[in-house]
Amino acid sequence: MRWRDRLAALGEGVLIAFDAMRVNKVRAGLTVMGIAIGVIVVTAMSATVHGINQGVEKGFAAAGPTTFFITKWPMALNTCNGEESCPWIRFPPLTTELAAEVAKQPAIRGVIAHVNTQAAVKYKDHTLPGAQVEAYTPGWTVVDGGDISPGRSFTEAENAAGVQVVLIDDKLRERLFGDADAMGKEIDIDGKPFRVIGHYHALGNIFDAGSRGRLIIPFETARRRLNVNVRWLDLTVKPWDGVSQDVAMDQAVEVLRVRRGLRPGQANSFFVSGQEKVLDLYNKIVGAFFLVMIALSAIGLLVGGVGVVAIMMISVTERTREIGVRKALGATKGIILWQFLVEAATMTSVGAVIGLIGGGALAYLIRQISPIEASIPAWAILLALFASAATGILFGMLPAIRAARLDPIEALRYE
Repeated sequence: MRWRDRLAALGEGVLIAFDAMRVNKVRAGLTVMGIAIGVIVVTAMSATVHGINQGVEKGFAAAGPTTFFITKWPMALNTCNGEESCPWIRFPPLTTELAAEVAKQPAIRGVIAHVNTQAAVKYKDHTLPGAQVEAYTPGWTVVDGGDISPGRSFTEAENAAGVQVVLIDDKLRERLFGDADAMGKEIDIDGKPFRVIGHYHALGNIFDAGSRGRLIIPFETARRRLNVNVRWLDLTVKPWDGVSQDVAMDQAVEVLRVRRGLRPGQANSFFVSGQEKVLDLYNKIVGAFFLVMIALSAIGLLVGGVGVVAIMMISVTERTREIGVRKALGATKGIILWQFLVEAATMTSVGAVIGLIGGGALAYLIRQISPIEASIPAWAILLALFASAATGILFGMLPAIRAARLDPIEALRYE
């Protein structure tokens, strides 16, 4: 019978909460809006991070678990205050010749050199001032998670000759060509004509600067035709299947040390990083996103919580005689407390539902305007509902306790 009473009180509390929101539209609207804003922030950012995570996982899966990277700079978040704090600034640059030497090692299947820059891109009367240009050596598709359709990648011969061909991504195709076919068309990159040979579909992730459009061109073309600074190129190394990452790394490090004349005991003048280091950097960046998300959502929930206190205090005052009647008829402090807590949690839960709808709309918008496949994970939905209900209960506790402690005689006399 006790559980039946609780369920009846729950249903009654929900109905009373909706009635109170209908009567006090402005106060209830402000409370619901505060909760909704906090939930929208949580769900939208969770959807974005979830989509980025999926893109990163697909990209790493395509590259292979043993793939590693060779760079001039460390893959870590650090701040340089000159050469003393960052001695790697003085390291000699990596080169395609070094990449070729590493690729000759028996444990290594292939090595891809990469460098990027920004350039103005134009097609007829459409101009993009800051498109991302990625230059790769041939074979880059082996370690990239994207897809080329329609079209193809560039060949060894095209790279060696510095042929002015280009692949464009979804964003750049949309901004330059709209719904028209881009294959075979000629676009200008920094005033030089390039022929489109492929339509590249990138996997969205946090390292992809595809919001302004992305182009992929042969490495030698970038160096010869666009004068791209290749001193900051990086290498992606893919071992043969069945070869451990450590064995391949050792062979790559040995070749680079010998070619650079490093003596035993001297530190490497380059950095070799497995995917775990890239993931560590990625997790730090994502961690910063979550801190911002928590801070913004906490502000929204706090605003909503203050609104809950205000509207519930007013509700207690307006219903003082009703509380007195209920207590005179046998309602206990626990029943009164339960009823007001249910009202508060109902109000904040309405805000959560509205926030989830808004967050879902933002996630859909992100999917439409970016390469990130944003989607709201189930844990984010549960977290939003729990946080909103907990906010209602926490901030509704003071008014509920006040209502439960009312003296029935005094309450009945209240005017």
